[in-house]
Amino acid sequence: MGFEIDREDFDAGDYERFSERLVRSVAALEHIVKRPGFGAGPATVGAELELHLVDDRGHPAPVNRAVLARALDERVTLEMNRYNVEINTPVFSLAGRPFEAMAKELAGALAVTRAAAREHDADVVTIGILPTLTADDLRSSALTDGCRYRALSAGIRRVRGEPAVVRIEGADVLEVTSDDVTFEGANTSFQIHLRVDAAEFARAYNAAQIATSFVLAVSGNSPIFLGRRLWEETRVALFRQAVEDRCSARDDDWRPSRVSFGHGWVRAGACELFAESVGLHAPLLPQCTDDEDPESVARAGGVPPLRELRLHHGTVWRWNRAVYDHAGGGHFRIEMRALPSGPTLRDMIANAALAIGLTIALSADADAWVNRMTFGHARRSFYDAARFGLGAEILWPADRAPSPRPCSVFELAPRLLPLARAALVASGVEADEADDWLGVVAARVDRRVTGALWQRRLYEALAAEMPREAAARAMLVRYRELSDAGAPVATWPAR
Repeated sequence: MGFEIDREDFDAGDYERFSERLVRSVAALEHIVKRPGFGAGPATVGAELELHLVDDRGHPAPVNRAVLARALDERVTLEMNRYNVEINTPVFSLAGRPFEAMAKELAGALAVTRAAAREHDADVVTIGILPTLTADDLRSSALTDGCRYRALSAGIRRVRGEPAVVRIEGADVLEVTSDDVTFEGANTSFQIHLRVDAAEFARAYNAAQIATSFVLAVSGNSPIFLGRRLWEETRVALFRQAVEDRCSARDDDWRPSRVSFGHGWVRAGACELFAESVGLHAPLLPQCTDDEDPESVARAGGVPPLRELRLHHGTVWRWNRAVYDHAGGGHFRIEMRALPSGPTLRDMIANAALAIGLTIALSADADAWVNRMTFGHARRSFYDAARFGLGAEILWPADRAPSPRPCSVFELAPRLLPLARAALVASGVEADEADDWLGVVAARVDRRVTGALWQRRLYEALAAEMPREAAARAMLVRYRELSDAGAPVATWPAR
């Protein structure tokens, strides 16, 4: 969300003032975007990596504040639960060797974080969902101590009015009740930022929406939660239900979900998504942080920070999110939020290269692409990719009717990986850099393995020999050994 919240309790007046600020902020943003050349500039990339902290048994270690204090590194920040932290990278120019630079930056920050964690008898793990989590690790006491998290939890409970029922069906079935956002903290992700020109935002965003299903299918790393074998990317189902603000008992609840793939193709540009957040979703954190009037600043030629709008927009969790940044005269980014943490740094950077390259490749003809498939088709493919991973059937636009057509990941990979490579090279990425990282993905497809499949296979083999809890611990021990060694998951032995 980007801003510190120093209050937990809000009254009706706070919500009224905040809502008014949101309306004025959208108007200010619409005014700014009309300026010739707004947001134009070279493409850049950045990333956020969420981590689990674990003890020597592989259980969650609730020491994130102590680790943060020991690390003394501005790249490392707190996350939702007391056993989560996040690493933020600086911005890198897309031209040149951006992914190599990102890998070096993350490796350095990971080393700092790991050293700080070990001072508190803990370690870090890059994995989408920690398989050793138990229900006790998801109680209210797991929430990171801070106004921001307590206020967010209270805000969702206020709007929802009852506990959330989390139900996920995979090889096993999970049904559990949650009255806090700590279930969201079970998820850790690798989020990628791509700066795009404001004038090209709609095409780039729609391209990212189309690309995400394939990228997610080849990147799964979250198959086990609370001892159950669920989706290849269980994070997608869990996140949506954990911070759901609708009444789960009402099948006819017509309100849109705060966590979603979206509600339609973007036609006008980024402002459309910010206006949608304001129009569809009630505020959760109505803290006004600015005294200046955003519309007045915009009309006077300034670039207002729009803190309230950004704060509110940060509580609407689309899997691809528009980001407004007022720095340097203002610009927009696409935040790609669907990818998991892990299994290794090389795997994550390879996922980033694929997501960015494929988004750029598709954006050139995005207007034609969205005429060949409905938004519902894209949304269905996204959830199928999350559920089935490499086994997903993806609906992909065709040159001629009928379109789209169902395709396997293995049919699409030979077509889409070269497209991503060509787009990266055309954007200034050095050819061997593109080949190196996209080759990591190609190896996963060729060998039919992802982090999720590797985890599931070993867990099932171990569970045939021992109780599930012991199998989860043993699997995580082996996972950490291989992850720390650094070789991509496609090279990992089965046991």
